[in-house]
Amino acid sequence: MPFQIVRNDITKMEVDAIVNAANPTLLGGGGVDGAIHSAAGPELLEECKTLHGCDVGEAKATAGYNLPAKYVIHTVGPIWQGGNNHEQQKLNSAYINSLYLAKKLGVETIAFPLISSGVYGYPKAEALKVATKAIAKFLQYNDMMVYLVIFDPASFKIGESLFDDIEKYIDDRYVAENAEPFYSEETPTPDINRADVSQRIEPPCENSGIRYSRNTSFEPSVCYDDMLSSSDDYAEICGDLIEKIKDESFSEMLLRKIDESGMKDSTCYKRANIDRGLFSKIRSNPQYKPSKATACAFAIALEMSIDETNELLLKAGYALSHSSKFDIIIEYFVTHGIYDIFTINEVLFAMDQATLGSK
Repeated sequence: MPFQIVRNDITKMEVDAIVNAANPTLLGGGGVDGAIHSAAGPELLEECKTLHGCDVGEAKATAGYNLPAKYVIHTVGPIWQGGNNHEQQKLNSAYINSLYLAKKLGVETIAFPLISSGVYGYPKAEALKVATKAIAKFLQYNDMMVYLVIFDPASFKIGESLFDDIEKYIDDRYVAENAEPFYSEETPTPDINRADVSQRIEPPCENSGIRYSRNTSFEPSVCYDDMLSSSDDYAEICGDLIEKIKDESFSEMLLRKIDESGMKDSTCYKRANIDRGLFSKIRSNPQYKPSKATACAFAIALEMSIDETNELLLKAGYALSHSSKFDIIIEYFVTHGIYDIFTINEVLFAMDQATLGSK
């Protein structure tokens, strides 16, 4: 989970460094800047005085003093002037320069606010796009845990047209108010023969209510019995499905798909927003059982079709269900061919769902 959006107070983040959206004087101000100075104590202001200000898009570091973070990285974002004064370039520079300064300091975990989106007036949806694009580019070539900290949910905005389209997609398909529980990487996977069909798949041998085709794509709607012409067909389908479950584990299928794609392992797990340590566990243990979020993250990274996504999930013992908003959101992006995991996570976060790559 190299990049995660969280709701928190940035002054309480227990990370190596937090980023301060400062003004050019570095002498404190309102909003995030004022909160960080207040929490850090007067020593922070005294050190800032020795830095002699900071240009827009640049970054400078101080100690964290009374903050949980060891460092404060001060950066100056642009004031929004309609988008015609290189605001995007300057905002991108604020993120990139902060990240590379953090790397120089040996930082492993860092937390950002949504820079320039407050009194500086940068449109929040556009500020979010710049932030995620800059962070994603950095993480392609560097290892660091990056948090984007949102204090007020109302301050977090994604594009209205995308949000509205997904809400309509959910409304058209959502069939229950009971979202499934989320399993962490450390939580034992439930027995496949005892789990609810909205969470995990059972072979359809005893009126499970799951409909399967011969290529294992599925839709949890009507019992397969209603579609079969004879008990022989039924037995054949059950046998085919059970063989597919048995003959290849999730880990084995994932590694095969990575090889077939020609993608490097590192490219795949970074595109999946998965850290290297977790991927090593999956690679070294053929029987590893991932969380549903992790399985979906790899399907996104490999740009799988909906049938391929369903098959990969099946190997981990899961199914996409229309009784889960999380599942419908994943289905939306896969069926629309949108595989940017950071965009997907923005939507999941905005809709109060677990994000991909998170534990």
